[in-house]
Amino acid sequence: MPNIKPFCGLKPAVHLQSKVVTRPLENYGTGEARLIASENNCSFLHLINPELDNPYLRGTRQELIFKKIAENFEGFLDHHYLVREAKPAIYVYQVEHDGLCQTGIWTLTHIKDYLEGRIKKHESTVERREKLLADYLQQTGLDANPVLITYHPDELIDGLIAKYVALNPDLDFSFADASRHRVWAITETRDLDQLVAAFQAIPSVYIADGHHRAASMAKMGLQKQALNSAKHTGTELYNYFTTVYMNTAEVKVLEFNRLVRDLGNKTEAEFMEALKTGFEVAISDVPVQPQELHQIGMYFGKQWYVLSPKPAIYDANDPVGVLDVSILQDFILEPILGIRDPRTDARITFEGGRTPVSALQSRVDNGLFAVAFTLFPTSVAQVIAVAEADGVMPPKSTWVEPKFLVGLLTNYFN
Repeated sequence: MPNIKPFCGLKPAVHLQSKVVTRPLENYGTGEARLIASENNCSFLHLINPELDNPYLRGTRQELIFKKIAENFEGFLDHHYLVREAKPAIYVYQVEHDGLCQTGIWTLTHIKDYLEGRIKKHESTVERREKLLADYLQQTGLDANPVLITYHPDELIDGLIAKYVALNPDLDFSFADASRHRVWAITETRDLDQLVAAFQAIPSVYIADGHHRAASMAKMGLQKQALNSAKHTGTELYNYFTTVYMNTAEVKVLEFNRLVRDLGNKTEAEFMEALKTGFEVAISDVPVQPQELHQIGMYFGKQWYVLSPKPAIYDANDPVGVLDVSILQDFILEPILGIRDPRTDARITFEGGRTPVSALQSRVDNGLFAVAFTLFPTSVAQVIAVAEADGVMPPKSTWVEPKFLVGLLTNYFN
């Protein structure tokens, strides 16, 4: 029963759309981000990290960094880099990229739905990351990167989306990576009421991507509530976070493959022998891009293999244990290679499904890594099963698309 709400979004000026929006800061190296910021005064990066403008900016975040972001934000409004919508709206959002076309609803969702478990999650979050993002949100009031939430298809929602996609979009541009982005604003009262009611009727929805953003918004919202306890009503914008809802047919999940730097204390012969305890090991004459569940590819010693886990080693009724990422972690990475915590162990690297298998093979052949593992993608149904069971998936279980640009639609709540 998610409680969604229209909002007056901040959009890039029409002639600046491709210049204002940006990929998230973590997608750039420091030098690349600094170069972009230096050459583009209206990049949203200036509202994320002002140290890109001035590397000598030092002091507490409250005193200097956030003050500079506030000054930059005022400049964005004064120069009309960002323009506020005149009417509250819920938006239809569509992105085309890499041969995919994905469409959903961009709106605000109340943090109570997250805190009370109506928005179900499948990942753990790191407190330090939560706090950093919550501090940014509280100090700036800029919520510019939505959480991706999925739900089972709904006929009424699908019909409203189709109605607006047939019209001319309010925003339509291509980004530097050749992705195309379109936005339609829904402002008609009847359509808004129908959408709000339709989402309220959905029993459960599921975070597909953005667990840290959702947790940080909830943390920040609770802090705001405490600070404003005398006047708090629950309807203030800080009680909501930006969300894009895409049904399960729209969300695309790719695999997260693994590269391991060394065999730990195992010789090559010992490693291969240890694998046979839990897996059928077959040589492959071609690179292995798994085509079905419980098929794991491995490149080792100039040779590709197919690893098939023996049914006795995992519980098919355990929604977490049955995942190929869990089987790989529980029966190869930890017991054989000694990688107990893949979140912190420097010996393991993860590569999203957009990285070609040939690139993984090259990184083993050039000696940077000892072994590569390729996986079949976790399905949306598996993600939902884990969330319904209140389970936690291993780190880097899914590469979920779409990945959102920052600054396309911004909710300013201060």
